[in-house]
Amino acid sequence: MPEIDVHEAARRVQAGVILIDVREPDEYAEVHAVGARLLPLSDLTGRADEVPRDQPVLIICRSGARSERAAEWLNDRGASATNVGGGTNAWVAAGLPTATGPAN
Repeated sequence: MPEIDVHEAARRVQAGVILIDVREPDEYAEVHAVGARLLPLSDLTGRADEVPRDQPVLIICRSGARSERAAEWLNDRGASATNVGGGTNAWVAAGLPTATGPAN
């Protein structure tokens, strides 16, 4: 399973790569990486068509476990998904840009 650290993820997001947060809405609202789009793991199977197949995407969760499962599932279905190791916890610990509040 492809995996990158939060610093590389932040560089890629800054370059325009889509970052998908697979946590639940309450977790996302508490804190999330700036630019992350919310697509809860619990909704992924029904909303998989929202994940681009023509470009790479990054998948993040709290610590990296759910996002790893989601990235693997998406890759098995034709996406080019990479897990963000350490998840939002590592993102916050690294001092990378974060936001709070619900998804738009």
